[in-house]
Amino acid sequence: MKKSILLLFNLFVFTFAGVQGQSLTVDSGQSNIRWYGEELTGKTHFGNLKFKSAAIEVKDGIVSSGSFIVDMTSLTVEDLSGGGKARLEGHLRSDDFFSVDKHAEAVLKITQKGKLMGDSQTLFGALTIKGKEHPVEFSISLKDNNTATAALTFDRSLYDVRFRSGSFFENLGDKLILDDIRMEVALSFEN
Repeated sequence: MKKSILLLFNLFVFTFAGVQGQSLTVDSGQSNIRWYGEELTGKTHFGNLKFKSAAIEVKDGIVSSGSFIVDMTSLTVEDLSGGGKARLEGHLRSDDFFSVDKHAEAVLKITQKGKLMGDSQTLFGALTIKGKEHPVEFSISLKDNNTATAALTFDRSLYDVRFRSGSFFENLGDKLILDDIRMEVALSFEN
């Protein structure tokens, strides 16, 4: 009788866990966001951002929901060094770009799961930067229960990031900075 009850309990737990899915918490210290910004001339700057917190829900290998909080104060520039690095980091944190003193967090919430193509899944979400929220589409690839990669490109002009943007200013010539910011994300999950 005890074996039957234990077997039923294990079957219930296994079935319930399969229905509910799995919650994966991002290890903020081991995860990274690499950002890329490009000028009209082809010159590219890049750097890193860190997560404050993040978690996703996975069911049958498919990401069904999740949210990511980015620590904007962690913004670094990695393609420069010395004074150039310090100046660009300060400028990116200023009101010309991301107003980090006023908006220390950016948030991405998954609003809808998309289709799985190979090992990559398309997701739809709401991205909030500088208090402005807009829909985005991005991809994620789960490598295993320990890691994942994601790629997202967003239009900075939608978030009132105006500096040398062709969406706000004319006749910038080769001083134009493209509006699209590309992000490559490496996620490590807590055990």
